[in-house]
Amino acid sequence: MDGVRVKVAGLVLSGATLVGIALHEGYRSDAYTPVKGDVPTIGFGTTEGVKPGDKITVERALIRLLKDASKFENAVKRCAPVPMYQHEFDAYVSLTYNIGETAFCNSTLAKQLKAGNYDAACKEILRWDKFQGKPLPGLTQRRQKEYKQCIGQ
Repeated sequence: MDGVRVKVAGLVLSGATLVGIALHEGYRSDAYTPVKGDVPTIGFGTTEGVKPGDKITVERALIRLLKDASKFENAVKRCAPVPMYQHEFDAYVSLTYNIGETAFCNSTLAKQLKAGNYDAACKEILRWDKFQGKPLPGLTQRRQKEYKQCIGQ
C-alpha cells in the first residue's frame, strides 16, 4: 500500500464517500421502515428522532446527511483511535453510518483496529450484512463495496 497511515484525528470523510453514502441510502421524502422490525428512516438514511408520518425536503435531508456523517466520523475516531489510510476511514464511516455508533464501538472490528489488525478489521465489514440474523442482498452488496474500499480497491 502506498502512503502512510495518518492519525485518525486528522482525517475527514471524503466527498466521494459522502456521495456514496447518499447513493447507498437513497432519498425518501416520507418516513418509512426499510424492513419489517427496523426503525423509521427518512431522507438519506436518517433515523434519529424520526417518526412515522414525518416529511423532509431534499435540502433538509442533505443537511441531516452532513450532520449524521459528522457524528459517525467522530464515533470512528473515538472508538478506533488508530492511524488509518483515508480509504479505510471512509469505509468505516460508511459502515458506522448504517449500523450505528454503538454497534461499531462495541464491534470486533473496532477491537481488531485497536489491536493493529487492519486486514482482519476490513474483513469484519463483511459480517454486517444481516438484519435480524438474515442476510439482505442490498446490505451484502454495500458491505462488499465497503470492504473493497477498506482494502484500497
